[in-house]
Parts: sequence; C-alpha cells; structure tokens
Amino acid sequence: MLIREPKLLRLADKVLPLAAKVPFVVQRLALQQALNHCLAEPLRAGEFEPLRDRWLRLQVRDLGLAWCVSLGRKGLLIAQDAPTEVTISGNWREFLLLASRQEDPDTLFFRRRLLIEGDTELGLAVKNLIDSLDSDLLPPWLWRNLERAGKGLAAVSA
Repeated sequence: MLIREPKLLRLADKVLPLAAKVPFVVQRLALQQALNHCLAEPLRAGEFEPLRDRWLRLQVRDLGLAWCVSLGRKGLLIAQDAPTEVTISGNWREFLLLASRQEDPDTLFFRRRLLIEGDTELGLAVKNLIDSLDSDLLPPWLWRNLERAGKGLAAVSA
C-alpha cells in the first residue's frame, strides 16, 4: 500500500488545486450544509459559541482556497470575505494530518506548519474545539477514507 501512496499524493497535488476553480457559491453551499449536518450535535451543545458573530478565516495556502466561518442564528455560516478576527492557515497536507488525527495539533502549530494569526485566544479556542470533536460525528465511510489518507500521508512524511 505504501508504494501507491506517493502516487496518490502526487495525484492529489494535481487535482486538489482544481477546487479553487469551483465557484464560491457552490463551495459555500456544500461546506455550509456539510458542516452544519456533521456538526449538528456539538452545535446544539453550544461548543461553537466562541464563533458566535465572530469570523475565522481558514486558508489552504497551496490550493488558493479560503473560507470565512462564523456561527449565526441557524448554525455555521461560510462567507468569501468577512471582517475576520483570526486566520488559521496551512497547506492541504497539514490540514489532512490535523483532520485525520495523524499528527498532534499542537505539534503542527508549534512547528509553524499551521499558523494562527490575529486573535490568538479565539484561534486557540477553535484549535482546541477541532481537536475535541469526535470522529464519530462523520459518516463512517468519510472517516475511514480520511483516516486512511492521513495515515498514508503520515507514512510518506515519516
């Protein structure tokens, strides 16, 4: 399996930048619906309150993608531009390692592979929130593939 992983990563490096060509309205619709669906339980529990009426910018530098995220009355909101208080940025591979839990979030931030700029307190609250989310919130097929991709990346990066 490890022999195929570098090929898959090279393919991802070529295919993922195409996401920047998807109209933002489509990105927003897909992300907003997916996040609000998958995170419905922690949203109801108030875990995202630090983002209420405050904007966080998530920026995937190597793909040229960025989304502003906030918590509104009906759940998480995605915008193209907003008065953001904090930006979390990095390359897609670092976000994959974070999302698949293959690398400790603190390590990614301390090694400056992921950056928090702006309101550090809000950024750390969001980082801790992401780290505390249970993988069971995702559909099993999505978590399996995310974890598999992250393990492949971690093995190649080691």
